[in-house]
Amino acid sequence: MRSDRSTQRLRIVVLGYVVRGPLGGLAWHHLQYVMGLARLGHNVCFVEDSGDSEWCCYDPSRHVSDADPTYGLRFATDTFRRVGLDDAWAYYDAHTRRWHGPRADRIVPFCREAELLLNLGGVNPLRPWVRDVPVRVLVDTDPVFTQIHHLTDPVRRDLAEQHTAFFSYAENFGLPGCTVPDDGLAWRPTRQPVVLEAWPLTPVPANGKFTTVMQWDSYPPREYGGRQYGMKSASFQPYLDLPQRTAATFELAIGGPTAPMDLLHANGWSLQNPLDVSRDPWTYQRYLQASRAEFSVAKHGYVTSWSGWFSERSAAYLASGRPVLTQDTGFSQWLPTGDGLLAFATPDEARTGVDAITTHDAHHCRAARDLAEAVFAAPRVLGELIDTATGTNHHRGGAPASSCGAQ
Repeated sequence: MRSDRSTQRLRIVVLGYVVRGPLGGLAWHHLQYVMGLARLGHNVCFVEDSGDSEWCCYDPSRHVSDADPTYGLRFATDTFRRVGLDDAWAYYDAHTRRWHGPRADRIVPFCREAELLLNLGGVNPLRPWVRDVPVRVLVDTDPVFTQIHHLTDPVRRDLAEQHTAFFSYAENFGLPGCTVPDDGLAWRPTRQPVVLEAWPLTPVPANGKFTTVMQWDSYPPREYGGRQYGMKSASFQPYLDLPQRTAATFELAIGGPTAPMDLLHANGWSLQNPLDVSRDPWTYQRYLQASRAEFSVAKHGYVTSWSGWFSERSAAYLASGRPVLTQDTGFSQWLPTGDGLLAFATPDEARTGVDAITTHDAHHCRAARDLAEAVFAAPRVLGELIDTATGTNHHRGGAPASSCGAQ
């Protein structure tokens, strides 16, 4: 018998991407959903599926993608242990039809009794053990590109339609000026939850740089309805000479075989290997904390569609008390800007933002943390998501329950 959702804590399955993408920033994105839900008192398990592709698992130690999850399983074991969620996860290897992880022997019954499923990014198939979860939420973290997939790829469309509720980081979806293609699904706004206690404030180093962690080209640009939606490479050119136009120091932890490293270096950008920065969640966190602020462009597709998307990485900078200077995707319509968070649409606006941060460092650092607390705090973000998806109220206090435990 399923528990009454109106009076009981929920059993929640979070589907995501940690074993297959064992990198620091990506891990934080998923971890904060699991950590935040556990802190709200819910009984939550992280479940990951290899999918059926032979190139499902990235191994940064070998610089290859194949079906071997060995590196990712070690990464997940250490990562969940360090955040106090040792037994809160399981991994299904479809190639061997075996479960891995501390909950491997009990995860299928847990899934069959769950009341809520969150499929982060839609990167996991819905196997038989989760298809009957009554509330199945698809969380779109890559707007524009997700909707184009649904309009052009029947397999992706079929997976999307197996969900019962739809939330997107495109917070402007359906508003005037937003041109995210309409795929016919009833998208509602959401954003990255931040577990603030996991992001302590640290002093800003005197020699801190404007930094970011980025991929030059994550995948090929998409075209739909006569419009092209590109990557960060399509956004960066106007800002290439920014280090030469200000007195600040800039650094990119940048990946991708198409990134023009020599050209970037010649224009004054310091360069870091993103695999070193993102080796695990704590090297990634220390890199953000060692920064003065973030400077980042956004994917061209997010900008040109005026989607309102905001980066989970930028939310982490804010939580760390680091100001964020980033290209406006339309988030300025719902997110306060000017203090701690500065938006730009032109090189002159970017340069003005650099000057504002360097001139009033302490003010913008305090305002950054205040903004994270007001807008991205996990109890608020996850509580609103659950309330909207289930039509009930589940985010009112309560002591944290042990993850994946019996109720």
